[in-house]
Amino acid sequence: MNFLHWFQDNFIHLDQSLAHLLFLYGPWIYGILFLLIFCETGLVVTPFLPGDSLLFAVGALAATSREGGIRYSYALLFLCLAAILGNIVNFQFGRILGGSIFKEKALVLKKEYLERAHLFFTKYGAKALVLARFLPIFRTLVPFVAGMAKMNQQTFLIYSTTGSFLWVFLMMTAGLLFGRVDWVQKHFESVVMGIIIVSMLPLIYEAISQYFSLKGAQKKKH
Repeated sequence: MNFLHWFQDNFIHLDQSLAHLLFLYGPWIYGILFLLIFCETGLVVTPFLPGDSLLFAVGALAATSREGGIRYSYALLFLCLAAILGNIVNFQFGRILGGSIFKEKALVLKKEYLERAHLFFTKYGAKALVLARFLPIFRTLVPFVAGMAKMNQQTFLIYSTTGSFLWVFLMMTAGLLFGRVDWVQKHFESVVMGIIIVSMLPLIYEAISQYFSLKGAQKKKH
C-alpha cells in the first residue's frame, strides 16, 4: 500500500506535485525538472521515471501559470537540453560497459529488456533513436544499445537530438494546449493515467507478439 500511495502522490497527481515544488523552490524548479528528465534518459537504472506525463504536466502548468510560475520557453530549453545530454551520457555508458551490467533475473536491469531494445535498434537503425523517444523503457535503453553497437557518434548526435527535441516539444505543447481545457483541469489524474497507459501500449503489443511467436515456434517443433 505504501508504494501505491507513493505512486499516486508522485506520478498521478503530477499537477499538484509540480505546483507544490514550484511553491517551495521557485525558479529552482527548472533544475529539478532537468534532473528528472536527465535521469530517466541518461541512467539505465531509472527507466520508471514519468517522462511523458511529466512533460505534459509541465506544459499544462505553464498554460495556467501567472507571473512567477513556470515559463514554457524556459522549461522547453532546459528539458530539451536534459534529454539530449541524458542520451549522450547513456550512449557513453553503452560504449564503456556494454551489456555486462544486465542480468537474467535482475529486478530493473533485466537482460530481456536489453535484448528487446537491441532488436528494436537493429530493425529501425538510426531512426530507432527518434522512435524510441516516445516509448517508455526503450528511450532509456536504445541509446545504451547504440553505444554498445559502436554507432557513429555524429550520426547518433543528429538522430538523438532530433528525437529529444520532438519528444519534449510535442509532449509539452500538448500540455500547453490542453492544460487550459476545463475538463482536463478537473480530470487531470485520469489524463495522466491515460498518457501512461497509451505510452505502454506498444510495449504490451510487442510482448504479446513475442508470446505468440514463441508459442508458434514451440508448436512447429512438436
